Amino acid sequence: MFSKSAKCLSQICLKNSRSFSTSNQVNSKVAVLGASGGIGQPLSLLLKHSSLVSDLSLYDIAHTAGVAADLSHINTRARVTGYVGPDQLKAALEGAQVVVIPAGVPRKPGMTRDDLFNTNASIVRDLSIAAAKYCPKAMIAIISNPVNSTVPIASEVFKKNGVYDPKRIFGVTTLDVVRANTFIAEAKGLDPNQVNVPVIGGHAGITIIPLISRSNPSVSFPNDKLDALTKRIQDAGTEVVKAKAGTGSATLSMAFAGARFAVSLLEALNGKEVIECAFVKSDVTEASYFSTPLVLGKNGVEKNLGLGKLSDFEQNLVKNAIKELKDSIKKGEDFANK
Repeated sequence: MFSKSAKCLSQICLKNSRSFSTSNQVNSKVAVLGASGGIGQPLSLLLKHSSLVSDLSLYDIAHTAGVAADLSHINTRARVTGYVGPDQLKAALEGAQVVVIPAGVPRKPGMTRDDLFNTNASIVRDLSIAAAKYCPKAMIAIISNPVNSTVPIASEVFKKNGVYDPKRIFGVTTLDVVRANTFIAEAKGLDPNQVNVPVIGGHAGITIIPLISRSNPSVSFPNDKLDALTKRIQDAGTEVVKAKAGTGSATLSMAFAGARFAVSLLEALNGKEVIECAFVKSDVTEASYFSTPLVLGKNGVEKNLGLGKLSDFEQNLVKNAIKELKDSIKKGEDFANK
């Protein structure tokens, strides 16, 4: 279902459904806001490997100069610059075609994504204000949790600034796809690089809805295994938080997924038709934002492919997710408009 490329990332072979390198590209500036953090550093490293990136702009409230200096020694195309603090946000963002926002605090054991709201909501609001002012036409890819609330916050900020384009603001749910591909491949003894499973809904708990009935290649499971596998995909973030025992959350896998989505946006800007799932403004369900497979193009979302055919099991998952999604969306909108 998703596009593929045969080339590995600088022989490291960080594969999924595409490489992080392509030729004959236009110049593209990518800004990473939160570049010094646990997600931001490996995400920036992966983006530095991509020949699609001509300028890699790294922003954070501390330590960015060191991260930028370190990455700048890597012999790939992207020119790396580091920026620190609100006074340098303008320089970090001006001219950016893609803005990736992993900024925020990580989850700790016992925390839900919603527990992060009070801190991360303010961070996303302030960074969105800057993006709306300094690069209003950029593709905005939001990683900061809770995505089900932070994406509506960013949208409301862009509305207030008169530059809102719902086709250009995305909640990055790619990690759910990456996990679904991995877990299903493990269960069936398949190459995870050759498995593609769309994941719809949102990016927290029961709002994460893997469409295992639409897996490519096709797979099937008995009901108890299907239920257990679905729950594992939904709770995979908590699995990592518990395994790290208070030292962090899913940073490396999230960085990989974030880089994959950012590169998809860059490929789309270069004229390639790409399909990715992402959490966007939507009218396909009662929830005003919903993740579905999207055709990406030069202007962002070219076409929303919608829910497609769902199994009875998946239809029930969607039904159960709607209320939580609507509550999270409202929470973000209320925060932005208070």
